[in-house]
Amino acid sequence: MRGLLKRMLKYKFQILLGIIALLLVDLAQLVIPLIVRRAVDSLRSGNATSGILLRFGLYILGLALFIAVFRFFWRYFIMGTARKVERDVRNELYYHLLKLSANFFNKERTGEIMAHATNDANAIRMAVGMGIVALSDTFIYSIFSLGAMISISPTLTLYTVIPLPILTIFMLSFGKLIYKLFEDVQRTFSTMTESVREAITGIRVIKGFAQENGQLRDFEKINNSFVVKNMKLVKVWGAFQPVINLFASLSIALLLLVGGRKVILNEISLGDFVAFSSYLGMMIWPMIAIGWVTNLLQRGAASMDRIERILKTEPEITSPPHPRKVKLEGNICVRNLTFGYVPNKPIIYDIDFEIKQGEKLGILGRTGSGKSTIVYLIPRIFDPPEGSIYIDGVDVRSMYLDDLRKSISLVPQESILFSTTIKENLTYGNPDAGEDEIINALKVAEIYDEIMEMPDGLNTQVGERGVTLSGGQRQRLAIARAVLRNAPIFILDDALSAVDAETESRILRNLSDFLKTKTTIIISHRVSALKDCNQIIVLDRGKIVDRGTHEELISREGIYKHIYEMQKLEEEVAG
Repeated sequence: MRGLLKRMLKYKFQILLGIIALLLVDLAQLVIPLIVRRAVDSLRSGNATSGILLRFGLYILGLALFIAVFRFFWRYFIMGTARKVERDVRNELYYHLLKLSANFFNKERTGEIMAHATNDANAIRMAVGMGIVALSDTFIYSIFSLGAMISISPTLTLYTVIPLPILTIFMLSFGKLIYKLFEDVQRTFSTMTESVREAITGIRVIKGFAQENGQLRDFEKINNSFVVKNMKLVKVWGAFQPVINLFASLSIALLLLVGGRKVILNEISLGDFVAFSSYLGMMIWPMIAIGWVTNLLQRGAASMDRIERILKTEPEITSPPHPRKVKLEGNICVRNLTFGYVPNKPIIYDIDFEIKQGEKLGILGRTGSGKSTIVYLIPRIFDPPEGSIYIDGVDVRSMYLDDLRKSISLVPQESILFSTTIKENLTYGNPDAGEDEIINALKVAEIYDEIMEMPDGLNTQVGERGVTLSGGQRQRLAIARAVLRNAPIFILDDALSAVDAETESRILRNLSDFLKTKTTIIISHRVSALKDCNQIIVLDRGKIVDRGTHEELISREGIYKHIYEMQKLEEEVAG
């Protein structure tokens, strides 16, 4: 609950205004039984006239208008605040997720994270909104209704409220059980969300292997489990209503038995009895509300706890306490780099190389040799050991993280596009890019003509993850995006694998002028993409097993020469 209260305090004045408006509404509602009492007593005594009854009616009408106005205000302030708290929690969660390191997302399921931003945020809103209303109502009605009932008849009050504290204790005893059951429901909801996400993402694989029925069976199991967990919660919450009705009926029965006798004996008037009955009904509501509030607050607390577990997760990769602000030119030096995603299990060993501004480094190696790992360590997507990677003589771990990453244009193996227009995807790293710059970048990436042939051109929507485009188109748009960013360090991580050799050759030729002043790293399985590099390193099982220029490497036996000859033979066969 501390997490909820901390976020509510930000809006303490709005909440206070809402509670004041709610207090006025409740007080007005508490006055109405007094007016009804006077009307009933005047009718019973025979003193009622049309004028008197009209006056009482106008009083009630005026109070109803007063209640309507201030009910709007308490809803505006309290429910509006609940929406703002929900928004703040979502923003806080989203911003924190953006700061977390890539390794976090390797461990956490996407469906679980999505559930935090949807179901959990909604439960927090309900706890803040209706929780405040029900708690305030409970306090106001309990105090004032009880006071009014005592003023009418202390003895009758004592009899009729006996069942109500027992009802409250019963309700509160379910708090921990509700908390546990709701956490189970949320956990299963996360699993179900993840199952749907995976199915949508992998729909082509599912159809390709004709596994629709198998996928449906798996989902039905999860969906059924979600219903079972919800039904456990429903059973507990469903038991509340019969118990509430039982204790409420017991209080009303005592009122009829004891109160009716007092009316017959003229110890209280009929108007007193009617008013007392109204106030007793108002007293029953707070007792019910305690159980309802318990449910809401326990759900909200459970959801806040789930979200705070993520918020308390510290990013593994951050800027140092006193980062060095530098404007990088791009001279890269890697010394004795050994790294593994799991402690004490390195996947690359003793990597050494140096690239000057304007030079190109090529990296070639079999699948799983550690090529991508090296280039992801340079911008600290994963954290390299201290003292292993330097840019312009400065350890990357001592730099301001934004400065480092803004100095690198990285085109990854898997080209990720966002569900928006081609233009917005292109300008993602350079929002201020002009039309001429965009066109030039598209031409460099050999995709300008294809984009212009689309019905909406640059305003074409690419769909989720660029699904409406081919793999080659996605790769070339990713290259154009990196060109448009125009950073001093340019990295192509097997970013031409989905284009044919001829298109690859044209793109590399187009890039040659652009890369003259850049520090460039090209990872490729094709020797043809690396032959113009100033230096090429060959990796095998995480180690550099050879290095040199293209001519030097093909002049001696080794992996590079073997791959070169195989690819040359393939070209001759294809030709």
